[in-house]
Amino acid sequence: MEVVCLDLEGVLIPEIWIGVAEKTGIETLRDTTRDIPDYDELMQQRLRIMAENGLGLPIIQEVIAGLDPLDGALEFMTWLREHFQVIILSDTFYEFGEPFMRKLDWPTLFCHRLETNSDGKIVNYHLRMKDHKCEAVKSLHDLNFTVFAAGDSYNDTSMLNEADQGILFKAPAHVIEEFPQFPAVNAYDELRAEIEKASPRF
Repeated sequence: MEVVCLDLEGVLIPEIWIGVAEKTGIETLRDTTRDIPDYDELMQQRLRIMAENGLGLPIIQEVIAGLDPLDGALEFMTWLREHFQVIILSDTFYEFGEPFMRKLDWPTLFCHRLETNSDGKIVNYHLRMKDHKCEAVKSLHDLNFTVFAAGDSYNDTSMLNEADQGILFKAPAHVIEEFPQFPAVNAYDELRAEIEKASPRF
């Protein structure tokens, strides 16, 4: 049995924090795991900026409400689930991801949780576990699944390396250059072709 594991932001949905940056005009919130490989460093930076500007979960949820999945994402997911088990492995948070899961017809999502106070300010975040994307693929291997994975950022590369076939999707040039062992594609039909190439069933 084959499982496909996908990153969420940048692969199926827009980058949420870039949307928050555009909404607030705070350019440093545009940084993502494409820019800062250390996820804890990135989140600490985000929480510090949010606190300094008196911003909380409501502004992020307002941004999310105005975002839709990337063009073609739902159709790609529909095809994918006809042929494979599918799990979304993301470093987002359930408080961010749930509206998108509704728009993507409720795929399985493994991610993290936020801690907020009564005013909606984000006071902390809780990782499911360190490098949970890679650990999830390892666990699927322990269950005798073959795993294909796709992502776009530094925090996806350990997952891609652990998978039977890892694929970079819409990754920036510097990530593609640093990880030439993974095929790099930019469209869903190309991603579908790489998955079909990896699967002996096609």
